Amino acid sequence: MKDLKNDRFLRALARQPVDKTPVWMMRQAGRYLPEYRQVRAQAGDFMSLCKNTELACEVTLQPLERFELDAAILFSDILTIPDAMGLGLYFEEGEGPKFRKPVRTEADIDRLQVVNTASDLGYVTDAVSMIRRELNGRVPLIGFSGSPWTLATYMIEGQSSRDFIRAKTMLYTQPEVLHQLLEKLSLSVIDYLNAQILAGAQVVQIFDTWGGALSHDAYLEFSLVYMKKIVDGLIKQADGRDVPVILFTKGGGHWLEAMADSGCDCLGLDWTVDIGAAKGRVGSQVALQGNMDPAVLRSDREGIESEVKTILKSFGDDDGHVFNLGHGITPDINPDNVKIFIDAVHKFSGSN
Repeated sequence: MKDLKNDRFLRALARQPVDKTPVWMMRQAGRYLPEYRQVRAQAGDFMSLCKNTELACEVTLQPLERFELDAAILFSDILTIPDAMGLGLYFEEGEGPKFRKPVRTEADIDRLQVVNTASDLGYVTDAVSMIRRELNGRVPLIGFSGSPWTLATYMIEGQSSRDFIRAKTMLYTQPEVLHQLLEKLSLSVIDYLNAQILAGAQVVQIFDTWGGALSHDAYLEFSLVYMKKIVDGLIKQADGRDVPVILFTKGGGHWLEAMADSGCDCLGLDWTVDIGAAKGRVGSQVALQGNMDPAVLRSDREGIESEVKTILKSFGDDDGHVFNLGHGITPDINPDNVKIFIDAVHKFSGSN
């Protein structure tokens, strides 16, 4: 791939041969790194860090200085879109994100404007441009967004939730109202991801963190249909090359075939799915990304290397595997164990 020193990740997404299985981690720029914690303290709070172009670029690149990662992912948050819609996003230490103005009624949804990234979220595209420039072709850059359903859960609940009482009540009692919200969010995500692609993102991932909380039929109607709409609306080529789309539904193992039919290039898997079985179901259609349990990183060298070997063996020698965790890395992980993990993926895949 022209202008890239390391194109392993893009080749794997295109299901082309690679010398070693590429690897990156969800939340690879984050609180498990002491240098990240230092920059966040300097920024003052999480959203100030996201909105500071130079600092967002710095923390995006930090893990690449420590580890031989095959991709960089924009440092941002999935809740930038609801924030830009005027819901008043803030973070409380130890409690996660909250909104001052949650969306509870049809009138609340009617007031929401579809996001215009250029005017509402310029700080994100500024960061993408700077990161791409600073990477200078070292590895590809991933942009991302939350899925409409996942964004809607935070907007309706007003914070993170375990049981989604308000969101599911709307789903089952006012489905047409929820569809109105999801439609506005889909249009916003399309605009947002396309703006990231034009600013320099070479791959985009849609994070459907809470899709797995839905019933079978509800997932298809209220989550997947909108992600497919987004995939259909994205810029397919930039800088003379394809822009792959990764779809990740945590808890989405039941719907792999339907997800693969969305038009995406790669499916992200969580750790509850056997990657070999997943490949047997959809591997001829899409690449697969995953799927080590982040908790394995609390183990020792022997435990980490053993799990890496198990997943590589399960996938087999075919093309189209991007190694990742089954969800984001947690703040308690020792960076030394991350290095063991990243090095093991390259070592044992390269020796096949």
